[in-house]
Amino acid sequence: MKRILVLLIFLLAFNNGNAQLFTKEKVANNIDNLDQKFLSWGYFLGFNQYDFKFDYNEDLRDILVDKTFGFHLGLIGDMRINNYMNLRLEPGVFFTTRNLRYDESYFAGTDFNDSDLLREVKSTYIHIPLLLKVSTKRINNFKPFIIGGFSTALNLSSNQDNPDDNSAGEFRMKKNTYFYEIGFGIDLYLLYFKFTPSIRGVFAINDEIVRDADPNSPWTGNVAKMQTRGIFINFTFQ
Repeated sequence: MKRILVLLIFLLAFNNGNAQLFTKEKVANNIDNLDQKFLSWGYFLGFNQYDFKFDYNEDLRDILVDKTFGFHLGLIGDMRINNYMNLRLEPGVFFTTRNLRYDESYFAGTDFNDSDLLREVKSTYIHIPLLLKVSTKRINNFKPFIIGGFSTALNLSSNQDNPDDNSAGEFRMKKNTYFYEIGFGIDLYLLYFKFTPSIRGVFAINDEIVRDADPNSPWTGNVAKMQTRGIFINFTFQ
């Protein structure tokens, strides 16, 4: 249902922008002065889907990641550089859950339970990106853009300092993660505010896994590197 809702919103945004782009009639510009402000503010909310990318030490079966849609919200601080570029700070809170499924081959030669094959990874991120937004020229009440930059996130559910590891059922990650981000969207100038649907990919730079005490642990022993990647679908109001 969420995917259908998101698709409908993007189709409506595209239809509105396409109509304004190719119409021969002059359309009255809404909120002309907003983009001329040196500093402007807003907020965003949206959906996210996080994944993990694994690199392995040995050629065993992949660890499977069951992805779910999460929710996020936050604030926007926008600094105008010129008519086509803006510097943005977008701190927000992101909630997500990923389930890791291990193949039985990871436990060869050891006793294990069905519960050992599954690890639920719940994450609550304080996510702070610094982004450069590059826009086209405004056409009536429609302006596409691309956006990219770098970010840092504090994982409040990381378990990094937990003395228990996977042998006690605790999957641990590092608290701090660093990302690069890239995406695109459309500014739609409505009568009283600017509404912006956008989509963005995020990719972790550092290794995030905290390894178990046992170097031959079936949960972490074969993982050379684990990095978050994800998709954000944002709806911005300014």
